[in-house]
Amino acid sequence: MEYVAQLILLVLSTALIHNYVLYYFVGICPFLGVSKRVDMAFGMGMAVTFVVTIASLLAWLFTYYVIRPGAPLATWVWVTAGGNPATVIDLSVLSYLIYIFVIASSVQFVEMYVRKFFPPLYKSFGIFLPLITTNCAILFACLEIMKNVSGVPAAEVWGVDKALVLALAAGLGFTIAIVLMAGIREELELADVPKALRGAAITLVVAGLMALAFMGFAGVDTGLAKVMIGH
Repeated sequence: MEYVAQLILLVLSTALIHNYVLYYFVGICPFLGVSKRVDMAFGMGMAVTFVVTIASLLAWLFTYYVIRPGAPLATWVWVTAGGNPATVIDLSVLSYLIYIFVIASSVQFVEMYVRKFFPPLYKSFGIFLPLITTNCAILFACLEIMKNVSGVPAAEVWGVDKALVLALAAGLGFTIAIVLMAGIREELELADVPKALRGAAITLVVAGLMALAFMGFAGVDTGLAKVMIGH
């Protein structure tokens, strides 16, 4: 029961309380650029969710088996090559390079799939679909996984289950934020917005108000932890 409770709290914390877009302000480029229509925003949210899930799975595999200090695969290669078995191999310096390569590969797969099976959606995304490669929200998720896999006590190391739950929750949080923004912007098309605030200005104001609204979720995880886990 405690295990399930921890996963539920991780989902709530990642998707709502510490929403990547509205709390950490990462992934702002597609959040502002592809939030003019609800259908397009939802498609982008699904694409980001898929990419962040695949990228996080690969990031966990690379971090656990290759990058972290004393990683089994890196150690095996070192010993096989004749290195000192007592040497602790630490390839953490390669983390950014590996994560960016993983994200770029995942985005290319999504782009080919959407272009083949959903041409209208592919055209509506325009330049923003390839720009998922530079979506810092995905890199942020990979770094969060690394923070909980590398350099922590063995008893606290995340398994692939928590990494995938974090990724899905991050994608869900991004989708919620961008769809809400798209719905508001569609309504703003019918509103009499002052000339000085039209365009990007009113969009940033709305984003700020949404961030303030999501601050209302602060503390929910603490209360639920006391109820579900007892601490």
